[in-house]
Amino acid sequence: MVEGFVAGFGALLDPYLLLVIFLGTVGGVVIGALPGLSSTMATALLVPFTLTMDPLQAIALLAAIYCAGTYAGAITAILINTPGTSAAAATCIDGFPMAQRGEAGRALGMATVASTIGGIFSVIVLMVAAPSLARLAYQFTAPEYFALALFGLSMLASVSAGSSVKNLMAGVLGLLLATVGMDLMTGVERFTFGQAEMSEGISFIPVLIGIFAVSELLVQSSALHRVVDRVTMTAVKLPSRADYKKTWKTILRSCGIGTFIGILPAEGATVASLIGYNEAKRWSKNKEEFGKGAIEGIAGAEAANNAATGGAMVPTLALGIPGSATTAVILGAFLVLGIRPGPHLFTEQPEFVFAIFGAMLIANIMFFFLGMFGAKLFARLTLIPNTFLWPSVFVLSVVGAYSLDQSMIDVWIMIGAGLLGFVMRRFGFSVVPVAIGLILGELVETNLKRALARFDGDLTQFLDHPIALLLFVLTILGLCGPMMFDHLQRRWNAK
Repeated sequence: MVEGFVAGFGALLDPYLLLVIFLGTVGGVVIGALPGLSSTMATALLVPFTLTMDPLQAIALLAAIYCAGTYAGAITAILINTPGTSAAAATCIDGFPMAQRGEAGRALGMATVASTIGGIFSVIVLMVAAPSLARLAYQFTAPEYFALALFGLSMLASVSAGSSVKNLMAGVLGLLLATVGMDLMTGVERFTFGQAEMSEGISFIPVLIGIFAVSELLVQSSALHRVVDRVTMTAVKLPSRADYKKTWKTILRSCGIGTFIGILPAEGATVASLIGYNEAKRWSKNKEEFGKGAIEGIAGAEAANNAATGGAMVPTLALGIPGSATTAVILGAFLVLGIRPGPHLFTEQPEFVFAIFGAMLIANIMFFFLGMFGAKLFARLTLIPNTFLWPSVFVLSVVGAYSLDQSMIDVWIMIGAGLLGFVMRRFGFSVVPVAIGLILGELVETNLKRALARFDGDLTQFLDHPIALLLFVLTILGLCGPMMFDHLQRRWNAK
């Protein structure tokens, strides 16, 4: 591992790779600062355009967008009370009131510092935890991988703030889409409708572009003429000594919360930021300030959501199980580029893995300086009319879907996925479980078939695998936990 660490960080001395990371960081800040756009959408749109790049450059670009995009949502959350990304929703609660009383620069300064600390903390944890987890996973066989994928799917119950049942239904839809194509073990074609292009299955990149980008375009089309209140800002200000004294415990707590939540499969920065904000309020000595412009609220939310970025990469790289919506897209990019994340990646290409760690670390440092010296410029991006922005997104979506295999089938799949995502959002469904279900579907089906072939169809032999058995127990808890929690909460409130 030491040789891989040295070789990986040595690769970051390449000026072109540093330029790619810088462009990804700038792009992430731009995307995150534009309300409605997100790092998930940006990575989904860019994956087809990275196919001609070196794999390290491609993944470093997407990882930089992920880190920077998560932070940049705070810019619009504070200045116009509209989170640039869903992960910045909790930042609005105290960020905008601070901006209204003339402290926008102070609020953005704290958001920038807390985001940077959270991001760097999580990357350090990533460097330590991911190789250790990969060494454990190196002993996995088909039963353990099936149980692990099933556990990842069970976490879909809590992937968004919506109904657990709706999340699971959306995940099952993703699994259904994963069954399209020829079964490699039987040679039977499934749901291809006589289309030869469908025999290899539905490519998940057009689906990801559709459900994230096109569906958001349709949602935003109903708000083209919306007018928002904007707050002017002179400059970003570094937090004072009093601010640090008031928030350092909150930042450290949220770093731990965000990293832990990020490691859980299918969770992510949005959940982390909400929990980080709630815990900041719980432990604060000035609870009455929250909602009126408490700097602790900004620190708690921003440290947590950026800490979740590194945490979410832990299961993605070590196990091949996405930790968030954006890492699901990055996992898809790995597969398209011919790289399968998992324990073998750490033993066969350790320099590649550590180079990704280093790229995320550099991206966090870069967005600190971009935030401190360029936030005022990036804030002006909110003036771009939606009537120009979203048609451009649609054009990029079509080009990206077509360029993957130069097939119009992929374009129609993208459009169909976009319409499906729009309808799902209208009826309160999250589209994230569809993406995760589609990506994990092959892992579930393939390893189940291998395990059953190994066991001669005897399901009871799963009980002879302790790790698989533990994961099955965690899966049951993941499915029943939200319902049990809601039941206990109702009983508590009834008293």
